[in-house]
Amino acid sequence: MRRIRVALVAAFAVALSIPAAGAGEGTALPTAVGPGEGKLTLIAWEGYTDKSWVKPFEQQTGCKVQAKYGGSSDEMVTLMRSGGGGQYDMVSASGDASLRLIYGKDVTPVNVGLIPDFKNFFKTFQSPPNNTVDGKHYGVSLQWGPNTLLYNTTRIKQAPTSWSAIYDAKYKGRITVPNNPIQIADVALYLSRTKPSLGIKDPYELTQKQFDAAVKLLKQQKPLVAEYWGDYVKQGQGLASGSISQGQGWQLTANLANADGDKVGTTKPKEGATGWSDTWMVKKDTANVNCSYQWLNYIVSPQVNAQIAEYFGEAPSNQKSCALTENKDHCAQFHAQETGFWNDVYYWTTPTANCLDGRSDTKCVAYDDWVKAWSQLRSG
Repeated sequence: MRRIRVALVAAFAVALSIPAAGAGEGTALPTAVGPGEGKLTLIAWEGYTDKSWVKPFEQQTGCKVQAKYGGSSDEMVTLMRSGGGGQYDMVSASGDASLRLIYGKDVTPVNVGLIPDFKNFFKTFQSPPNNTVDGKHYGVSLQWGPNTLLYNTTRIKQAPTSWSAIYDAKYKGRITVPNNPIQIADVALYLSRTKPSLGIKDPYELTQKQFDAAVKLLKQQKPLVAEYWGDYVKQGQGLASGSISQGQGWQLTANLANADGDKVGTTKPKEGATGWSDTWMVKKDTANVNCSYQWLNYIVSPQVNAQIAEYFGEAPSNQKSCALTENKDHCAQFHAQETGFWNDVYYWTTPTANCLDGRSDTKCVAYDDWVKAWSQLRSG
């Protein structure tokens, strides 16, 4: 269950840029799923190819699965662009990687008409902007969740109501935030509510002025930070012990930390939150198309999607999965069916130089510059 989403800011430079050309056209969409080719090679977050669901898939389809775990979104993009074009068939890309793969023409559109359970997805995850471009689907959503404010319930008796808590000097040395360039979006979201004069409408679509304001606040926050975390288990231990007062993380972190008593609380502050959604994507020109579609169908089927969601502590994309989790309160815990909860959750996506919100009179700061700014912050 060790799942690290840390960006490796000092490496994988080839993975960072998004070509100026349009999205990858791919080959013609398949119109049917035929017999499997016998092989499927995946790039995945650690645990996404656990044997408890991979083995039944292999038995059912004859597609032998080989997996390479990616330690970060940047590494996954690099791996998808390596191996002479034929080494990997699919990737479980998070929102901070999926657009890079789409605009880099590394992945191919998929025919969601060949995925019967697609119609059972929560509406938000049928055509999310992190994997759907120009009406084309470049994969299917698997799991999703918000980045919430976690706090030690002994040190902080009342749930914080604002992200201002992680910028408060009285908690110096007891704050924790993710070690990830996409964290700049969290700061931008906070500023969009507290400094409306900046005009931030989307935390991933930032002009240079807006971006600079977010980086400035990050620099002000740095002396307060005990750790830029990469291991959610370690983060949870710090929160449970009280060595950390509060920070940004996941519901899963709190669930694990509270296994022997309620010590860590979670809340979504009034400014809203960022979130993430993972997508299984198919590499362009893969030779194992049928096995790829068989995997897509299998992994989002109600029972399997429920199993994975519960294993990782995430909300399933398939609505029918909520009735099939062992813990009947799972979907309630992860707000899966609460439409209102998600109205102010902004899912990770890859920042691009061309503002994707329709602005044509200005440029936005691209992801390369987010990585550079984050690296400078961490090393400065």
